[in-house]
Amino acid sequence: MQLIPTPLNDVVIVEPKVFGDDRGFFLESYNEATFQKLGLPTRFVQDNHSGSRKGVLRGLHYQLKQPQGKLVRALRGEIFDVAVDLRQNSPQFGQWFGAALSADNKRMLWIPPGFCHGFLVVSDFAEVAYKATDFYLPAAERSIAWNDPAIGIEWPLDGEPTLSEKDRAGSLLAEAETYPGSAQLG
Repeated sequence: MQLIPTPLNDVVIVEPKVFGDDRGFFLESYNEATFQKLGLPTRFVQDNHSGSRKGVLRGLHYQLKQPQGKLVRALRGEIFDVAVDLRQNSPQFGQWFGAALSADNKRMLWIPPGFCHGFLVVSDFAEVAYKATDFYLPAAERSIAWNDPAIGIEWPLDGEPTLSEKDRAGSLLAEAETYPGSAQLG
C-alpha cells in the first residue's frame, strides 16, 4: 500500500497493492499495522455504503461535533470525490481537491476531520463505501453548497446534478460554521 500526496495537507490518495490473475483480483483495503506504519488512523467506528446513479451529487457534508475522518472508495463504477479544507487556521482554508475513485483503479481517498466531503457519480451507477472515524450525528451535520463560487470546485458535470433537499439548501462557505482550529478535531 502506498500514499499519494495531494495539494491539500493531510488529504492523501491510498493506493492498495492489487494482486490479479485469471481468477480476478485480491487487495487489502484496510490493515491496522500498515495504516499505523503509514500514519493513517487505525480506529474506525462506522462503515457506510451508498448506491447512486449517474449525475447524483452527495455533499458537501461535515459534522461540527464528532468530526469524521473518512476513508472513501468506489466498489462499483466511478465517482469524482472531493474534499474541502474547513479548518479556519489552515493556510489552505476553503481550498478543494478532487480525485477519480473507481472500481477499476481501486484507489481510496483519506479525508481527515476538519474537511467537508462530497462526490459526484460519473459512471451509469456507482456504489461507494467509506469508513468513518466517528459516529454519524445528524444534529451536528452541516452542508456546504456544491457550487459555491468561493470554492470553485470543477465538477466533471454537464448540466445540473441530482441533489437531495438537504444538499440543495447547503450554505455558502462565507456563511457556514467551520472548524475554529485543529485542536478540536481530535
